[in-house]
Amino acid sequence: MGRKVNKVVTLLGAMLAGTTAVIGAAGTAHAAPATPSKPTKPTAQRCTTNDKLVPSCGVLWGAAAGGFTSAPRDAELKNWEKLSGRTASIFHTYHKGDEAFPTKSEIAMTSDPANPRVLLVNWKVAYGSTWAKVAKGEQDKRIDKFAQRIKSTYGDKKFFLVLNHEPENDVIARKGSGMEAKDFRTMYRHVIQRLDSKGVDNAINVMAYMGNEKWMAQPWWNDLYPGDDVVDWMGLDSYVSAEKGYYHYGQFGDLLDRKPTGGKGLGWYDWATTKHASKPIMIAEWGVYHRIGKPVDKTPGYNSVLPELAKRPNIKALVYFDTKHDDEGNRDISIDSTTKNLAAFRTLAANPIFNVTIA
Repeated sequence: MGRKVNKVVTLLGAMLAGTTAVIGAAGTAHAAPATPSKPTKPTAQRCTTNDKLVPSCGVLWGAAAGGFTSAPRDAELKNWEKLSGRTASIFHTYHKGDEAFPTKSEIAMTSDPANPRVLLVNWKVAYGSTWAKVAKGEQDKRIDKFAQRIKSTYGDKKFFLVLNHEPENDVIARKGSGMEAKDFRTMYRHVIQRLDSKGVDNAINVMAYMGNEKWMAQPWWNDLYPGDDVVDWMGLDSYVSAEKGYYHYGQFGDLLDRKPTGGKGLGWYDWATTKHASKPIMIAEWGVYHRIGKPVDKTPGYNSVLPELAKRPNIKALVYFDTKHDDEGNRDISIDSTTKNLAAFRTLAANPIFNVTIA
């Protein structure tokens, strides 16, 4: 794939011109535009994407809709787009094992000239196996079939590829388990290099962390990272609660700044921008939730997004995960749990900072 580390100038583009340091709500210094109070400033010029799908200015807008249901993902996203008032530039889907993808609907959704979208696909390539076995080549046939399918059905169209998002949750920190953090790293490298050797040069690789305090505190957490040469974007899946006193109560900045349990070390955003400064950041899943049947005001969470984006120019993509009930079974992450919540989200979606043209 001939991967090269993107230069900082390419990654930050016009949004970083004349940056200064701004202190966030948690007291953390972040690089920020000289006029952070004007989050729509980047869209004064035409914002387009480069060969790694990094916008020259602005932020890519996307969603995964209909989560944890059997509803067709394309139909759910179209409904969500109407509800939110903006077409998603990123269409997020999920696959595992030998599932054949991109599917017909995924191809159609990302080939619509009237509504340009980019596919963001998560693939659990080791499904039914282990990371160690994949790294040893025991699933090469699966990888090769995917490579052939991409080349025959998707051509040279760019797409985002996440291998086993939130791997922290799947780690078995026992020697020989085949699912240690180091096994994930070698699995990731093997898959990307295998795809590279098969001529798949249109995949933009995203390393999607869970960003949970208890995992960040584990001694193996840093061992998950596959290496800058095979990672194009840093990704984060993280959520906040709108219910005061409930798990992960807070606003948008809180889901970015979570630190390892015990409060030692950098918050996730600062870790990513310090350790992997050349990589753009994608918030690959985010949302504001409350417990099912207990709707509360999510507007503070939605209203906090733009000020944080202004202070954190490395964030180049924002992908909402919308569902009426999550995998825990008791959280509503939908944007329309109340009329007021939907109005606040539509105001966010309408901001011109998300006016990015897919080149």
